[in-house]
Amino acid sequence: MGKNKKVLVIDDDAKITRVLDLKLRKAGYQVIVAADGEAGVNLFKAQQPDVVITDVLMPRKEGLETIMELRRDFPEVKVIAISGGGRIGPDECLDLAKKFGAQYAFTKPFIGKEILQAVQELLGDSPVLKKTF
Repeated sequence: MGKNKKVLVIDDDAKITRVLDLKLRKAGYQVIVAADGEAGVNLFKAQQPDVVITDVLMPRKEGLETIMELRRDFPEVKVIAISGGGRIGPDECLDLAKKFGAQYAFTKPFIGKEILQAVQELLGDSPVLKKTF
């Protein structure tokens, strides 16, 4: 399970990327990390990961813009959005992420197991998990 499949994690919070990196690697996935949407899009184009996990609110290029750009250029991209909210609450951010093409959305703090299950479902590595919005 997960062998040779890549997950791109885009988040400006190093603690979040570290937790996701450890959880996903333990499950057998290769993990690529970017600190903002601009770097994330460039890494996606260079490495073509199987799934993208992106924060919604970040500097330089926010997650919503990142999702829109990836979906425009790579319509089949699989996206999981995460957000702790900002000026608007996390639910509103995640609703927008869903409208822009995220298949799953999770509020921070999230449970790592839920994100792992979402990755596995998107990649056909486990039974279907009910979408969380």
